[in-house]
Amino acid sequence: MSKAQVQQPVSAKAAAKKRVVKVDAYGDAHITASFNNIIISLTNKTGQVISWSSAGKMGFKGSKKNTPYAAQMAAADAAKTAFDAGLKRVDVFVKGPGAGRESSMRAISQSGIEIVMIKDVTPLPHNGCRPPKKRRV
Repeated sequence: MSKAQVQQPVSAKAAAKKRVVKVDAYGDAHITASFNNIIISLTNKTGQVISWSSAGKMGFKGSKKNTPYAAQMAAADAAKTAFDAGLKRVDVFVKGPGAGRESSMRAISQSGIEIVMIKDVTPLPHNGCRPPKKRRV
């Protein structure tokens, strides 16, 4: 085998087409607030992500990622991108126990996107798995 047969074409990565997301005026905002980070995804009604942001993406590290200010900065960043793309109204789905759930929703509404509905979708066990042992601090 010669070297020309083994090598991949250089433009294989460049040939991959960027997917086109249809942006409607109405969509969803998914806020996942864990104990370590917060992730905000703004999607259209079919679930395709228009814009997203997290406290880690905004440059916060360590325990600063789980603060209301970091959540506010991340939500404002994601909402600004989605608003420029044409998103006007959202249903908010909040998941997780972390700090910054309210401040991220406030930042989304301040950026010009109207919040229509807020729903908590935190998963709760109906006595499923045995929980981890209690922390001793």
